Amino acid sequence: MLRAALLTGAALVTLLWGVQVRPSVRLDALFATGAHLAGLLAGYGVLVMLLLMARVPAVEHGVGADRVARWHALGGRYVLSLCLGHGVLALCGYAAHTGTDLLSATRGLLGYPGIAAAVAGTGLLVAVGVTSARAVRHRVRHETWRAVHLLTYLGAALGFGHQMAGPDVAGSMFTRWLWAMLHATVVVLLLWYRCVVPVRQTLRHSLRVLEVRAEGPAVVSVVIQGIGLDRLRAEPGQFLRWRFLERRLWRTALPFSLSAPVRDDVLRITVKTAGDHTRRIRRLRAGTRVLATGPFGALTAHKRTRRKVLLLAGGVGITPMRALFETLPGGPGDLTLLYRAGHADQLLFRGELEAIAAARQARLHYLLGPSGAAFDPLAPQALRALLPDLAEHDVFLCGPPAMADAATAALVRAGVPLENIHAERFNF
Repeated sequence: MLRAALLTGAALVTLLWGVQVRPSVRLDALFATGAHLAGLLAGYGVLVMLLLMARVPAVEHGVGADRVARWHALGGRYVLSLCLGHGVLALCGYAAHTGTDLLSATRGLLGYPGIAAAVAGTGLLVAVGVTSARAVRHRVRHETWRAVHLLTYLGAALGFGHQMAGPDVAGSMFTRWLWAMLHATVVVLLLWYRCVVPVRQTLRHSLRVLEVRAEGPAVVSVVIQGIGLDRLRAEPGQFLRWRFLERRLWRTALPFSLSAPVRDDVLRITVKTAGDHTRRIRRLRAGTRVLATGPFGALTAHKRTRRKVLLLAGGVGITPMRALFETLPGGPGDLTLLYRAGHADQLLFRGELEAIAAARQARLHYLLGPSGAAFDPLAPQALRALLPDLAEHDVFLCGPPAMADAATAALVRAGVPLENIHAERFNF
């Protein structure tokens, strides 16, 4: 539904451009017409990107935070392409109109303050796009990437001023009002869900670190205590974005899943060391205040459509699966947990999982062995050997991207319909 609404919005923006077009065969007019369409769609695209960044619960619960993140990444590429296309077409149109070369036309256009501001805004968006590219992202510290990403807001603000002065928006009082209201609405959503709600939750629930304990090699659990945590309405399978109010951690919020159901005003997250931020979490002291936003995520019991359920976890992806394994309704034999790890030392919550399996008469299998080994425990025939009726299961899946992709392909080949495979990935 959200995708349809966003595409409808793009169609309406195109219609707005279409009703204002004055047909002409002059070269400068053709360039200008293309520039106007690219500019309107770029402005709309920036608005959509900001909406997807607002962390609106209805959006992230309904669509899934991982899918929202992928839409944001894909949309960013389109927006940058439209911004650059708008600039190139406008430059060519101005050069054709004035009869000058491109260099002279560039100097002439930059003499207009509104255009100079728009160029600066586009430059900021390009910087964000470059640092978000896969080849660059893994070489940049997360804190640096986050700081650069905040330039999106400044770039959008500079672009908004340019749009409001442009002929496609400024030419109609109704269009100016509508464009301004759309941007104001998105700004309010951003401020509310990214600033007001986290502070309000912090004051309401008074979250503090109760304990940090080792779970395995480079993995710790953080136990957090608060007040009235039932009002968070955090379900097993969901995650929150956590900000620990300690000197070297407070600037960054990262998503971590609940690794156990909320109980007695205590919740637990489990974190694998993967960078500076997560290494510092290992050294958190009891009593540290915590700011949490959420819950988010659609990997919950509401996704279930069948009586039998397979939970398939890889590595630290066991965290939401462990919570679901304890809480998903089901009788004896209805639940199965398959846990993929390189070797037995990497298994987390082993005692807890075995106790849950015994209490619920659920099946639990450890799929051990290095990746790329001759025997693949996630191969379709191996999965069917463990679960002959695999095609009759709903599958909840969480693990590293490569493992999740391989498991999804194997499940489909084993007969599980793709719509019955429910996954969320947190590599964003």
